[in-house]
Amino acid sequence: MHPTLTPAAAVATPDGGASSSPPSGLPLWAAVPAAVVGGLTLGLASPPVGWWPLALLSVTLALITLVGRSIGGALLVGAAFGGVFFFTHLIWVREFLGPLPWIALAGLETILFSIGAVLITLAYRWTARFPHRGAAQLVAVPLLVAGLWAGREVVLGSWPYSGFPWARIGMTLVDGPLSEAASWTGVTGLSFLFVTMCAGVVQWARAGGPRFLRGGVPALAVLVLLLLVPQFPTSPAGTLDVGWVQGNGPAAYFDTRERGDVLAAQAEATAPLLGQPMDLLAWPEGGVDSDPLADPATAATLDRIVRQADAPLLMNAATARGSDVFNSSLLWTPEPDERQRHDKINPVPFGEYVPDRWLYEMIVPDLVGLIQREYTPGTLPPLVTVDDVGVGLAICFDVIYDQVIWDGARAGAQLYVFQTNNADFRGTAENLQQLAFARMRAIETGRAVVNVSTTGTSQVIAPDGATIASIPIDTAAAAITTVPLRTGLTPATILGPWISALIPLGAIGALTALGILHRIRNRSSV
Repeated sequence: MHPTLTPAAAVATPDGGASSSPPSGLPLWAAVPAAVVGGLTLGLASPPVGWWPLALLSVTLALITLVGRSIGGALLVGAAFGGVFFFTHLIWVREFLGPLPWIALAGLETILFSIGAVLITLAYRWTARFPHRGAAQLVAVPLLVAGLWAGREVVLGSWPYSGFPWARIGMTLVDGPLSEAASWTGVTGLSFLFVTMCAGVVQWARAGGPRFLRGGVPALAVLVLLLLVPQFPTSPAGTLDVGWVQGNGPAAYFDTRERGDVLAAQAEATAPLLGQPMDLLAWPEGGVDSDPLADPATAATLDRIVRQADAPLLMNAATARGSDVFNSSLLWTPEPDERQRHDKINPVPFGEYVPDRWLYEMIVPDLVGLIQREYTPGTLPPLVTVDDVGVGLAICFDVIYDQVIWDGARAGAQLYVFQTNNADFRGTAENLQQLAFARMRAIETGRAVVNVSTTGTSQVIAPDGATIASIPIDTAAAAITTVPLRTGLTPATILGPWISALIPLGAIGALTALGILHRIRNRSSV
Protein backbone atom coordinates (compact mmCIF):
# COMPACT_ATOMS: atom_id res chain seq x y z
CA MET A 1 0.00 0.00 0.00
CA HIS A 2 1.08 3.60 -0.45
CA PRO A 3 -0.13 6.52 1.64
CA THR A 4 -3.07 8.69 0.77
CA LEU A 5 -1.53 11.81 -0.69
CA THR A 6 -2.83 15.22 -1.59
CA PRO A 7 -3.54 16.13 -5.24
CA ALA A 8 -0.56 16.77 -7.47
CA ALA A 9 0.21 20.04 -9.19
CA ALA A 10 0.97 20.17 -12.91
CA VAL A 11 4.42 21.27 -13.98
CA ALA A 12 6.05 21.59 -17.37
CA THR A 13 8.23 18.72 -18.57
CA PRO A 14 11.34 19.17 -20.72
CA ASP A 15 9.44 18.07 -23.85
CA GLY A 16 6.81 20.76 -23.37
CA GLY A 17 4.11 18.45 -22.08
CA ALA A 18 2.67 18.34 -18.62
CA SER A 19 3.52 16.00 -15.82
CA SER A 20 2.24 16.16 -12.29
CA SER A 21 4.72 16.69 -9.51
CA PRO A 22 4.82 13.99 -6.85
CA PRO A 23 2.03 14.06 -4.25
CA SER A 24 2.79 16.29 -1.31
CA GLY A 25 2.42 13.92 1.62
CA LEU A 26 0.46 13.28 4.78
CA PRO A 27 -1.41 16.02 6.66
CA LEU A 28 0.36 17.06 9.85
CA TRP A 29 -2.30 15.51 12.09
CA ALA A 30 -1.47 12.11 10.59
CA ALA A 31 2.27 12.67 10.20
CA VAL A 32 2.96 13.21 13.91
CA PRO A 33 1.47 9.90 15.13
CA ALA A 34 3.11 8.14 12.18
CA ALA A 35 6.44 9.57 13.30
CA VAL A 36 5.79 8.31 16.83
CA VAL A 37 5.15 4.82 15.44
CA GLY A 38 8.36 5.13 13.41
CA GLY A 39 10.37 5.97 16.51
CA LEU A 40 8.88 3.07 18.42
CA THR A 41 9.57 0.58 15.64
CA LEU A 42 13.18 1.73 15.30
CA GLY A 43 13.58 1.01 19.00
CA LEU A 44 12.19 -2.49 18.45
CA ALA A 45 14.55 -2.98 15.51
CA SER A 46 17.48 -2.27 17.83
CA PRO A 47 18.74 -4.42 20.72
CA PRO A 48 17.57 -5.84 23.03
CA VAL A 49 14.53 -6.77 20.88
CA GLY A 50 16.45 -6.62 17.63
CA TRP A 51 13.66 -7.21 15.09
CA TRP A 52 15.78 -5.71 12.33
CA PRO A 53 13.12 -5.80 9.52
CA LEU A 54 11.22 -3.16 11.49
CA ALA A 55 13.98 -0.72 10.52
CA LEU A 56 12.55 -0.76 7.00
CA LEU A 57 9.12 0.26 8.29
CA SER A 58 10.62 2.81 10.67
CA VAL A 59 12.76 4.67 8.13
CA THR A 60 10.04 4.58 5.48
CA LEU A 61 7.52 6.07 7.92
CA ALA A 62 10.02 8.74 8.95
CA LEU A 63 10.51 9.81 5.34
CA ILE A 64 6.83 9.76 4.45
CA THR A 65 6.09 12.10 7.35
CA LEU A 66 8.61 14.65 6.03
CA VAL A 67 7.19 14.98 2.53
CA GLY A 68 5.40 18.29 2.03
CA ARG A 69 6.17 19.67 5.48
CA SER A 70 6.85 23.25 6.44
CA ILE A 71 10.04 23.88 8.39
CA GLY A 72 8.09 24.04 11.63
CA GLY A 73 6.20 20.90 10.72
CA ALA A 74 9.44 19.08 9.95
CA LEU A 75 10.86 20.10 13.32
CA LEU A 76 7.72 18.80 15.03
CA VAL A 77 7.67 15.52 13.14
CA GLY A 78 11.41 15.03 13.60
CA ALA A 79 11.05 15.70 17.32
CA ALA A 80 8.20 13.18 17.57
CA PHE A 81 10.24 10.46 15.87
CA GLY A 82 13.58 11.30 17.48
CA GLY A 83 12.16 11.94 20.94
CA VAL A 84 10.31 8.64 21.12
CA PHE A 85 13.32 6.74 19.83
CA PHE A 86 16.15 8.38 21.77
CA PHE A 87 14.34 8.64 25.09
CA THR A 88 13.48 4.94 25.01
CA HIS A 89 16.65 3.64 23.34
CA LEU A 90 18.96 5.51 25.73
CA ILE A 91 16.93 5.06 28.90
CA TRP A 92 19.83 3.10 30.41
CA VAL A 93 21.81 6.37 30.72
CA ARG A 94 19.77 7.35 33.78
CA GLU A 95 21.07 4.32 35.70
CA PHE A 96 24.46 5.98 36.17
CA LEU A 97 23.77 9.51 37.40
CA GLY A 98 19.99 9.77 37.38
CA PRO A 99 17.46 11.28 34.97
CA LEU A 100 19.18 14.59 34.20
CA PRO A 101 22.03 13.17 32.04
CA TRP A 102 19.52 10.93 30.25
CA ILE A 103 17.25 13.89 29.49
CA ALA A 104 20.20 16.02 28.41
CA LEU A 105 21.67 13.40 26.06
CA ALA A 106 18.38 12.16 24.58
CA GLY A 107 17.16 15.74 24.28
CA LEU A 108 20.28 16.87 22.43
CA GLU A 109 20.10 13.89 20.07
CA THR A 110 16.43 14.69 19.42
CA ILE A 111 17.22 18.33 18.59
CA LEU A 112 19.97 17.35 16.15
CA PHE A 113 17.72 14.69 14.63
CA SER A 114 14.98 17.31 14.13
CA ILE A 115 17.36 19.70 12.39
CA GLY A 116 18.30 16.87 10.05
CA ALA A 117 14.59 16.28 9.41
CA VAL A 118 14.28 19.88 8.17
CA LEU A 119 17.03 19.28 5.61
CA ILE A 120 15.27 16.16 4.32
CA THR A 121 12.01 18.12 4.04
CA LEU A 122 13.81 20.81 2.04
CA ALA A 123 15.18 18.11 -0.25
CA TYR A 124 11.65 16.92 -0.98
CA ARG A 125 10.41 20.49 -1.43
CA TRP A 126 13.20 21.61 -3.76
CA THR A 127 12.89 18.53 -5.98
CA ALA A 128 9.10 18.74 -6.29
CA ARG A 129 9.38 20.23 -9.81
CA PHE A 130 11.13 17.14 -11.15
CA PRO A 131 8.88 14.81 -13.21
CA HIS A 132 7.46 12.43 -10.65
CA ARG A 133 8.13 9.33 -12.75
CA GLY A 134 11.54 10.40 -13.97
CA ALA A 135 14.99 9.22 -12.95
CA ALA A 136 15.58 12.36 -10.87
CA GLN A 137 12.68 11.52 -8.55
CA LEU A 138 13.20 7.76 -8.49
CA VAL A 139 17.00 7.68 -8.25
CA ALA A 140 18.52 11.07 -7.43
CA VAL A 141 16.07 12.03 -4.67
CA PRO A 142 16.53 8.76 -2.72
CA LEU A 143 20.30 9.17 -2.95
CA LEU A 144 20.08 12.75 -1.69
CA VAL A 145 17.71 11.86 1.16
CA ALA A 146 19.92 8.94 2.18
CA GLY A 147 22.98 11.17 2.12
CA LEU A 148 21.28 13.65 4.42
CA TRP A 149 20.19 10.88 6.80
CA ALA A 150 23.63 9.24 6.91
CA GLY A 151 25.24 12.67 7.16
CA ARG A 152 23.11 13.39 10.20
CA GLU A 153 24.46 10.19 11.76
CA VAL A 154 28.01 11.39 11.09
CA VAL A 155 27.27 14.72 12.81
CA LEU A 156 25.66 13.05 15.83
CA GLY A 157 28.71 10.81 16.02
CA SER A 158 31.24 13.62 16.07
CA TRP A 159 29.67 16.67 17.78
CA PRO A 160 29.56 17.96 20.45
CA TYR A 161 32.38 16.71 22.68
CA SER A 162 33.45 13.96 20.21
CA GLY A 163 29.81 13.03 19.60
CA PHE A 164 27.87 9.90 20.44
CA PRO A 165 27.64 7.56 17.41
CA TRP A 166 25.47 5.06 19.25
CA ALA A 167 22.09 4.95 17.48
CA ARG A 168 22.79 4.24 13.80
CA ILE A 169 20.57 2.58 11.25
CA GLY A 170 23.41 0.36 10.05
CA MET A 171 23.87 -1.07 13.54
CA THR A 172 20.25 -2.26 13.71
CA LEU A 173 20.98 -4.63 10.82
CA VAL A 174 23.64 -6.75 12.54
CA ASP A 175 21.34 -9.78 12.93
CA GLY A 176 20.03 -9.69 9.37
CA PRO A 177 21.26 -10.70 5.91
CA LEU A 178 22.15 -7.12 4.95
CA SER A 179 24.97 -6.69 7.47
CA GLU A 180 27.71 -8.17 5.28
CA ALA A 181 27.70 -5.03 3.15
CA ALA A 182 29.33 -3.23 6.10
CA SER A 183 32.61 -4.94 5.21
CA TRP A 184 32.56 -2.97 1.95
CA THR A 185 31.09 0.35 3.03
CA GLY A 186 31.43 0.65 6.81
CA VAL A 187 28.46 1.38 9.04
CA THR A 188 27.86 4.84 7.55
CA GLY A 189 27.80 3.40 4.06
CA LEU A 190 25.42 0.64 5.17
CA SER A 191 23.08 3.25 6.66
CA PHE A 192 23.27 5.19 3.39
CA LEU A 193 22.37 2.19 1.24
CA PHE A 194 19.55 1.08 3.52
CA VAL A 195 17.98 4.55 3.64
CA THR A 196 18.40 4.83 -0.14
CA MET A 197 16.27 1.71 -0.45
CA CYS A 198 13.62 3.06 1.93
CA ALA A 199 13.58 6.45 0.19
CA GLY A 200 13.23 4.63 -3.13
CA VAL A 201 10.13 2.87 -1.78
CA VAL A 202 8.69 6.25 -0.78
CA GLN A 203 9.34 7.70 -4.25
CA TRP A 204 7.82 4.65 -5.89
CA ALA A 205 4.70 5.07 -3.74
CA ARG A 206 4.50 8.74 -4.66
CA ALA A 207 4.82 7.86 -8.35
CA GLY A 208 1.89 5.44 -8.27
CA GLY A 209 3.06 2.37 -6.40
CA PRO A 210 1.64 -0.89 -7.84
CA ARG A 211 0.19 1.09 -10.76
CA PHE A 212 3.77 1.94 -11.80
CA LEU A 213 5.75 -1.24 -11.25
CA ARG A 214 8.96 -0.16 -12.97
CA GLY A 215 9.18 2.75 -10.53
CA GLY A 216 10.08 0.24 -7.84
CA VAL A 217 13.14 -1.02 -9.72
CA PRO A 218 15.68 1.37 -8.08
CA ALA A 219 14.64 0.38 -4.54
CA LEU A 220 14.54 -3.28 -5.52
CA ALA A 221 18.01 -3.02 -7.05
CA VAL A 222 19.46 -1.69 -3.80
CA LEU A 223 17.73 -4.47 -1.83
CA VAL A 224 19.11 -7.13 -4.17
CA LEU A 225 22.58 -5.58 -3.88
CA LEU A 226 22.41 -5.66 -0.07
CA LEU A 227 21.13 -9.23 -0.06
CA LEU A 228 23.64 -10.64 -2.55
CA VAL A 229 26.86 -8.86 -1.67
CA PRO A 230 29.03 -11.25 0.36
CA GLN A 231 31.22 -10.29 3.26
CA PHE A 232 34.58 -9.19 1.93
CA PRO A 233 36.98 -12.10 2.44
CA THR A 234 39.99 -11.74 4.71
CA SER A 235 42.78 -14.31 4.80
CA PRO A 236 43.17 -16.95 7.53
CA ALA A 237 46.41 -16.46 9.48
CA GLY A 238 46.33 -19.20 12.11
CA THR A 239 44.84 -19.06 15.59
CA LEU A 240 45.55 -17.61 19.02
CA ASP A 241 44.50 -19.28 22.28
CA VAL A 242 42.97 -16.50 24.37
CA GLY A 243 41.96 -16.81 27.99
CA TRP A 244 39.22 -14.33 28.89
CA VAL A 245 37.86 -13.60 32.33
CA GLN A 246 34.68 -11.98 33.59
CA GLY A 247 35.31 -11.44 37.29
CA ASN A 248 31.90 -9.98 38.22
CA GLY A 249 33.48 -7.81 40.89
CA PRO A 250 32.06 -4.60 42.41
CA ALA A 251 33.14 -2.53 39.40
CA ALA A 252 30.35 0.07 39.19
CA TYR A 253 31.18 3.67 40.01
CA PHE A 254 29.02 3.69 43.14
CA ASP A 255 29.50 0.07 44.23
CA THR A 256 30.50 -0.41 47.85
CA ARG A 257 34.00 -1.87 47.83
CA GLU A 258 37.42 -1.79 49.39
CA ARG A 259 40.58 -1.03 47.48
CA GLY A 260 41.63 -4.11 45.52
CA ASP A 261 38.24 -5.86 45.56
CA VAL A 262 37.82 -5.76 41.77
CA LEU A 263 41.36 -7.06 41.24
CA ALA A 264 40.70 -9.82 43.76
CA ALA A 265 37.52 -10.84 41.90
CA GLN A 266 39.37 -10.97 38.58
CA ALA A 267 42.24 -12.97 40.10
CA GLU A 268 39.84 -15.44 41.71
CA ALA A 269 37.91 -15.98 38.48
CA THR A 270 41.21 -16.41 36.60
CA ALA A 271 42.58 -19.10 38.92
CA PRO A 272 41.04 -22.11 37.07
CA LEU A 273 42.84 -21.06 33.88
CA LEU A 274 46.31 -20.81 35.39
CA GLY A 275 48.60 -23.59 34.27
CA GLN A 276 46.58 -24.24 31.11
CA PRO A 277 48.24 -23.43 27.78
CA MET A 278 47.25 -20.05 26.33
CA ASP A 279 48.85 -17.30 24.28
CA LEU A 280 47.08 -14.31 25.84
CA LEU A 281 45.02 -13.65 28.97
CA ALA A 282 42.44 -10.86 28.61
CA TRP A 283 40.72 -8.96 31.42
CA PRO A 284 38.01 -6.29 31.05
CA GLU A 285 38.09 -2.52 31.45
CA GLY A 286 38.49 -1.61 35.09
CA GLY A 287 39.55 -5.14 36.00
CA VAL A 288 42.36 -3.64 38.08
CA ASP A 289 41.19 -0.96 40.50
CA SER A 290 44.58 0.56 41.30
CA ASP A 291 47.43 1.85 39.20
CA PRO A 292 49.93 -1.00 38.74
CA LEU A 293 52.55 1.48 37.52
CA ALA A 294 52.44 3.25 40.89
CA ASP A 295 51.33 0.52 43.33
CA PRO A 296 53.98 -2.18 43.98
CA ALA A 297 51.46 -4.57 45.57
CA THR A 298 49.22 -4.46 42.51
CA ALA A 299 52.19 -4.94 40.21
CA ALA A 300 53.32 -7.95 42.27
CA THR A 301 49.87 -9.54 41.93
CA LEU A 302 49.93 -9.08 38.17
CA ASP A 303 53.49 -10.45 38.00
CA ARG A 304 52.37 -13.59 39.83
CA ILE A 305 49.42 -14.10 37.49
CA VAL A 306 51.44 -13.78 34.28
CA ARG A 307 54.09 -16.16 35.61
CA GLN A 308 51.47 -18.76 36.48
CA ALA A 309 49.61 -18.23 33.22
CA ASP A 310 52.83 -18.31 31.22
CA ALA A 311 51.21 -15.72 28.97
CA PRO A 312 50.99 -11.93 28.86
CA LEU A 313 47.97 -10.32 30.53
CA LEU A 314 45.98 -7.63 28.74
CA MET A 315 44.50 -5.66 31.65
CA ASN A 316 43.02 -2.23 32.18
CA ALA A 317 43.32 0.37 34.94
CA ALA A 318 43.43 4.10 35.51
CA THR A 319 47.05 5.21 35.24
CA ALA A 320 48.73 8.53 36.00
CA ARG A 321 51.58 10.14 34.12
CA GLY A 322 52.46 13.49 35.55
CA SER A 323 49.27 15.44 36.11
CA ASP A 324 47.33 13.46 33.50
CA VAL A 325 45.17 10.42 34.20
CA PHE A 326 44.40 7.89 31.49
CA ASN A 327 42.05 4.96 31.01
CA SER A 328 44.81 2.54 30.05
CA SER A 329 45.07 -0.96 28.68
CA LEU A 330 48.43 -2.53 29.45
CA LEU A 331 49.91 -5.71 28.05
CA TRP A 332 51.53 -6.89 31.28
CA THR A 333 54.60 -9.10 30.95
CA PRO A 334 57.20 -10.30 33.47
CA GLU A 335 59.76 -7.97 31.88
CA PRO A 336 58.83 -4.29 32.35
CA ASP A 337 60.66 -3.30 29.17
CA GLU A 338 58.38 -5.53 27.10
CA ARG A 339 55.12 -4.07 28.38
CA GLN A 340 52.85 -2.20 25.95
CA ARG A 341 50.15 0.40 26.55
CA HIS A 342 47.13 1.92 24.87
CA ASP A 343 45.05 4.75 26.37
CA LYS A 344 41.37 5.26 25.64
CA ILE A 345 41.08 7.73 22.79
CA ASN A 346 37.57 9.05 23.48
CA PRO A 347 36.87 9.38 27.21
CA VAL A 348 33.14 9.63 27.86
CA PRO A 349 32.04 13.23 28.47
CA PHE A 350 30.17 13.59 31.77
CA GLY A 351 31.23 10.05 32.64
CA GLU A 352 35.01 9.97 32.49
CA TYR A 353 35.57 13.71 32.37
CA VAL A 354 33.50 16.90 32.45
CA PRO A 355 34.04 19.19 29.46
CA ASP A 356 33.79 22.87 30.30
CA ARG A 357 33.52 21.89 33.96
CA TRP A 358 33.45 25.52 35.04
CA LEU A 359 30.23 26.03 33.08
CA TYR A 360 28.38 22.92 34.20
CA GLU A 361 29.40 23.41 37.82
CA MET A 362 27.43 26.66 37.72
CA ILE A 363 24.38 24.83 36.32
CA VAL A 364 24.36 21.49 38.20
CA PRO A 365 27.15 21.67 40.81
CA ASP A 366 26.00 18.66 42.84
CA LEU A 367 25.82 16.39 39.82
CA VAL A 368 29.12 17.53 38.34
CA GLY A 369 30.76 17.17 41.74
CA LEU A 370 30.04 13.44 41.69
CA ILE A 371 32.31 12.98 38.66
CA GLN A 372 35.80 13.18 40.08
CA ARG A 373 37.50 11.48 37.16
CA GLU A 374 39.17 13.63 34.54
CA TYR A 375 40.63 11.24 32.00
CA THR A 376 42.91 12.61 29.30
CA PRO A 377 42.40 11.38 25.70
CA GLY A 378 45.03 8.90 24.58
CA THR A 379 47.17 9.24 21.46
CA LEU A 380 48.80 5.80 21.18
CA PRO A 381 47.70 3.40 18.41
CA PRO A 382 44.93 0.98 19.41
CA LEU A 383 47.16 -2.08 19.06
CA VAL A 384 49.45 -4.37 21.05
CA THR A 385 51.55 -7.22 19.71
CA VAL A 386 51.56 -10.73 21.16
CA ASP A 387 54.17 -13.06 19.62
CA ASP A 388 54.07 -11.07 16.38
CA VAL A 389 50.25 -11.16 16.33
CA GLY A 390 48.60 -7.75 16.19
CA VAL A 391 45.75 -7.37 18.69
CA GLY A 392 43.47 -4.42 17.99
CA LEU A 393 41.94 -2.65 20.97
CA ALA A 394 38.90 -0.60 21.87
CA ILE A 395 38.16 0.35 25.47
CA CYS A 396 34.43 0.34 26.25
CA PHE A 397 32.64 3.10 24.29
CA ASP A 398 35.62 3.48 21.96
CA VAL A 399 34.04 0.55 20.09
CA ILE A 400 31.41 2.94 18.69
CA TYR A 401 34.00 5.23 17.08
CA ASP A 402 34.80 4.06 13.55
CA GLN A 403 38.24 5.61 13.43
CA VAL A 404 39.49 3.62 16.43
CA ILE A 405 38.51 0.37 14.75
CA TRP A 406 39.91 1.33 11.35
CA ASP A 407 43.20 2.48 12.89
CA GLY A 408 43.60 -0.87 14.63
CA ALA A 409 43.03 -2.81 11.41
CA ARG A 410 45.42 -0.62 9.43
CA ALA A 411 48.05 -0.94 12.16
CA GLY A 412 48.05 -4.72 11.73
CA ALA A 413 45.34 -6.15 13.99
CA GLN A 414 44.65 -9.82 13.28
CA LEU A 415 41.95 -9.98 15.96
CA TYR A 416 40.38 -7.51 18.39
CA VAL A 417 39.99 -7.46 22.15
CA PHE A 418 37.30 -5.06 23.32
CA GLN A 419 37.51 -4.39 27.07
CA THR A 420 34.44 -2.94 28.72
CA ASN A 421 32.87 -2.29 32.10
CA ASN A 422 29.07 -2.49 32.01
CA ALA A 423 28.64 -2.58 35.79
CA ASP A 424 27.13 0.91 35.93
CA PHE A 425 24.31 -0.28 33.65
CA ARG A 426 23.38 -3.60 35.22
CA GLY A 427 19.87 -4.69 34.33
CA THR A 428 19.60 -2.42 31.27
CA ALA A 429 19.83 -2.84 27.50
CA GLU A 430 23.18 -1.00 27.28
CA ASN A 431 25.24 -4.17 27.35
CA LEU A 432 23.32 -5.79 24.44
CA GLN A 433 23.39 -2.60 22.40
CA GLN A 434 27.16 -2.43 22.84
CA LEU A 435 27.42 -6.12 21.90
CA ALA A 436 25.75 -5.28 18.58
CA PHE A 437 28.61 -2.87 17.89
CA ALA A 438 31.18 -5.55 18.71
CA ARG A 439 29.53 -8.02 16.35
CA MET A 440 29.25 -5.45 13.57
CA ARG A 441 32.94 -4.58 13.99
CA ALA A 442 33.79 -8.24 13.41
CA ILE A 443 31.78 -8.20 10.16
CA GLU A 444 33.14 -4.81 9.11
CA THR A 445 36.80 -5.78 9.55
CA GLY A 446 36.60 -9.54 8.91
CA ARG A 447 38.28 -10.24 12.24
CA ALA A 448 37.34 -12.14 15.38
CA VAL A 449 36.54 -10.17 18.52
CA VAL A 450 37.02 -11.06 22.18
CA ASN A 451 34.52 -8.80 23.95
CA VAL A 452 35.26 -9.06 27.67
CA SER A 453 33.27 -7.30 30.40
CA THR A 454 33.59 -6.94 34.16
CA THR A 455 30.01 -8.03 34.85
CA GLY A 456 28.75 -9.28 31.49
CA THR A 457 27.94 -10.26 29.05
CA SER A 458 31.27 -11.37 27.54
CA GLN A 459 31.68 -13.10 24.20
CA VAL A 460 34.07 -14.41 21.60
CA ILE A 461 32.77 -13.39 18.18
CA ALA A 462 33.79 -14.97 14.88
CA PRO A 463 34.90 -12.85 11.88
CA ASP A 464 31.41 -13.24 10.41
CA GLY A 465 29.73 -11.84 13.53
CA ALA A 466 28.54 -15.19 14.92
CA THR A 467 29.02 -15.88 18.63
CA ILE A 468 31.60 -18.58 19.34
CA ALA A 469 31.35 -18.56 23.14
CA SER A 470 29.75 -16.40 25.81
CA ILE A 471 29.47 -15.81 29.55
CA PRO A 472 26.09 -14.58 30.84
CA ILE A 473 25.58 -11.39 32.78
CA ASP A 474 26.35 -11.19 36.52
CA THR A 475 28.44 -14.35 36.40
CA ALA A 476 32.05 -14.90 37.40
CA ALA A 477 33.59 -17.22 34.82
CA ALA A 478 36.58 -17.71 32.56
CA ALA A 479 37.42 -19.69 29.45
CA ILE A 480 40.19 -20.32 26.95
CA THR A 481 39.07 -20.09 23.34
CA THR A 482 40.98 -20.77 20.16
CA VAL A 483 40.38 -17.57 18.22
CA PRO A 484 40.86 -17.41 14.42
CA LEU A 485 43.27 -14.81 13.09
CA ARG A 486 42.81 -12.87 9.86
CA THR A 487 44.92 -10.62 7.67
CA GLY A 488 43.98 -8.33 4.80
CA LEU A 489 42.04 -5.09 4.92
CA THR A 490 38.38 -4.86 4.00
CA PRO A 491 37.25 -1.97 1.79
CA ALA A 492 35.46 -0.56 4.84
CA THR A 493 38.71 -0.08 6.73
CA ILE A 494 40.37 1.57 3.73
CA LEU A 495 37.51 3.62 2.29
CA GLY A 496 35.55 4.21 5.49
CA PRO A 497 37.03 7.65 6.27
CA TRP A 498 36.34 8.80 2.70
CA ILE A 499 32.79 7.44 2.74
CA SER A 500 32.05 9.10 6.07
CA ALA A 501 33.31 12.44 4.75
CA LEU A 502 32.00 12.41 1.19
CA ILE A 503 28.43 11.31 1.94
CA PRO A 504 27.54 14.30 4.17
CA LEU A 505 29.59 16.76 2.13
CA GLY A 506 28.04 15.57 -1.12
CA ALA A 507 24.52 15.67 0.32
CA ILE A 508 24.90 19.17 1.76
CA GLY A 509 26.51 20.38 -1.47
CA ALA A 510 23.67 18.97 -3.56
CA LEU A 511 21.02 20.39 -1.23
CA THR A 512 22.68 23.80 -1.34
CA ALA A 513 22.72 23.76 -5.14
CA LEU A 514 19.03 22.79 -5.19
CA GLY A 515 18.23 25.63 -2.80
CA ILE A 516 19.99 28.14 -5.02
CA LEU A 517 18.17 26.87 -8.13
CA HIS A 518 14.87 26.96 -6.25
CA ARG A 519 15.48 30.57 -5.25
CA ILE A 520 16.42 31.57 -8.80
CA ARG A 521 13.29 29.94 -10.19
CA ASN A 522 11.10 31.69 -7.64
CA ARG A 523 12.62 35.06 -8.51
CA SER A 524 12.24 34.49 -12.25
CA SER A 525 8.60 33.55 -11.84
CA VAL A 526 7.75 36.81 -10.05
